[in-house]
Amino acid sequence: MRILLPFVVLVAVAACSRSEAAPAAAPVLFDPIASVVMHPRCINCHQDQSPRQTDLKILHQPLVVRGKDGHGAPTQQCQTCHQATNTADGFVPGVTTWHLAPLSMLWEGRTREQICEQMKDPERNGGRHSGEDVIEHMKADPLVLWAWTPGADRAPPPLSHEKFVQALEAWVSAGMPCPHGG
Repeated sequence: MRILLPFVVLVAVAACSRSEAAPAAAPVLFDPIASVVMHPRCINCHQDQSPRQTDLKILHQPLVVRGKDGHGAPTQQCQTCHQATNTADGFVPGVTTWHLAPLSMLWEGRTREQICEQMKDPERNGGRHSGEDVIEHMKADPLVLWAWTPGADRAPPPLSHEKFVQALEAWVSAGMPCPHGG
């Protein structure tokens, strides 16, 4: 019995460790997604009142504000400068629907965990009711796609768009687990 007892304890510890390791690994699936959505290409427009610019996330120059619908103040709409494509040799970024993300999708100042939870919540993710809806948004929205062709000296997100979509698909397939503690 003395010989079996250490073996039984060892098997129990190993089984416990294995069952605890699998769920703990799942939240790391959000890490590559966070590396993109927290990158300046995304965060710069997921702001409260004024967008940011450049990889340094400086306040937009000239100073512009959100306005009622996220398209700027009535006297200075986003489309005043931001056209259908990048202009001025890429200095002025452009997409036909250029605007700030809705306030419900504010990410600036949020942790990875908070953004992850927000991306799952239709009240705070633009009305996307499923993980597949989130993936479709990230695959097809012109503003999202612009991040990978930003022009000028702006760096694209750290993952290719293809790898980003693959990371989203893996996260959704795993049940959209979120990291804990930031």
